[in-house]
Amino acid sequence: MDDFDAEKAGDDRREETEMRWTRPLLIAGLWLAAPGAQAQLLPAPAAGALGGGALGGVGQIVPDTLDRLGGIVDQSDLDRLSPARLADRLAAARAARIDALLRQHGDAVELDDQRQPARRGIILLTGADAAAIEKLRAAGYGVERVEAEGIDMAITRLSVPDGQSLARALRSVRKIAPQAQASADNLYFPSGAAAEGRSATLASHGSVGRGAAGLIDGGVAAHPALAGAIEQRGFVAGAPRASAHGTAVASLIGGSGRVKGAAPGTPLLVADVYGDDPAGGSSFAIVRALGWMAARGAKVVTISLVGPDNPLLAGAIRLVRDKGVMLVAAVGNDGPAAPPAYPASYPQVIAVTGVDGRGRLLPEAGRAAHVDFAAPGADMMAADMAGGRDKVRGTSFAAPLVAGRLMAGGSVEALRREAKPARGKGYGAGILCDACRNMD
Repeated sequence: MDDFDAEKAGDDRREETEMRWTRPLLIAGLWLAAPGAQAQLLPAPAAGALGGGALGGVGQIVPDTLDRLGGIVDQSDLDRLSPARLADRLAAARAARIDALLRQHGDAVELDDQRQPARRGIILLTGADAAAIEKLRAAGYGVERVEAEGIDMAITRLSVPDGQSLARALRSVRKIAPQAQASADNLYFPSGAAAEGRSATLASHGSVGRGAAGLIDGGVAAHPALAGAIEQRGFVAGAPRASAHGTAVASLIGGSGRVKGAAPGTPLLVADVYGDDPAGGSSFAIVRALGWMAARGAKVVTISLVGPDNPLLAGAIRLVRDKGVMLVAAVGNDGPAAPPAYPASYPQVIAVTGVDGRGRLLPEAGRAAHVDFAAPGADMMAADMAGGRDKVRGTSFAAPLVAGRLMAGGSVEALRREAKPARGKGYGAGILCDACRNMD
């Protein structure tokens, strides 16, 4: 057996071991999967919905209440369980979510070499020279050069050879092109619960100029509270499509009237990174959305989505931040024992946690490498899909309040001056927009 055959046999044994142990760990709730919110999966789209033109498309994963995963976590449990018991429940819920995604959409989703969910059979490469690209092509990888508007980053999209797992392919690509950055097209999940309703008309009105607030999420429905200018663009097949989560988040930035946001009337650029694709909100779709917003001159961008560290996403965030775009992200809802959430953990991003009506940190609030501010994430209302309002919960809904105040104040320094001091650790510089709950 030569060195190549021996190495391949070793890969086969590792892959077999991973496949043997992954499912029991998932079912037992012991595997801490990618941070995010509990979710309900829509049925798979019709054939062809994963279509190639979208390049790194994403899925319609509808955020739902925490009590919809077989009783693993009930809303009433969040405040009454001990921290250790709640951590166990949240870990089981994370595992169940990923397990369900793999079982229902295994044709579109698989695990990468870090056991994080990603688009099946796709590797994203940056920094590869021509010689490495030719070696990859000779090794059987499909090669496609792709671009993200507004970001000066050369991206190569690789298709994994038939019969090879994503995890094995990533190891192989890193050996063939060691000087390049290779990453899976990882999936990111909404970090809050908003009740889905009937299908709604997409909000689209007015002209959005430079200096708008950006929102990377699902699409935004037409709503009386959203009277400011709104422009939406889809970054996957079937998008933009109105979603409850995106609508709620948008209302907490720029809503007015019965659902008042932190910066009423603020014009919004909305990037739908879900559409109808079952593969979830992918890193490449988010990168393309960030580039579009940078090109359009967005002032502040909110990302209420969470997932793993991803080299492509990290690089794009550095580039758009260098262009002057301020980024705000939620820390997620998998509890303080969960792995750090991204993109909130990147140093260029303002990380936001959530508090309840008594100013206490949400027990399910996740963690990031840093926390900059806290804002309401429970005991609050936001716009719903039917033109009214409904209760929401999660750090998803704290992040847009901070983004709105950032739009209004213009700088992080202004936010620090505005923040209300909080007792204890984990609040960052303090609590913003404590009265922004729409509970009257």
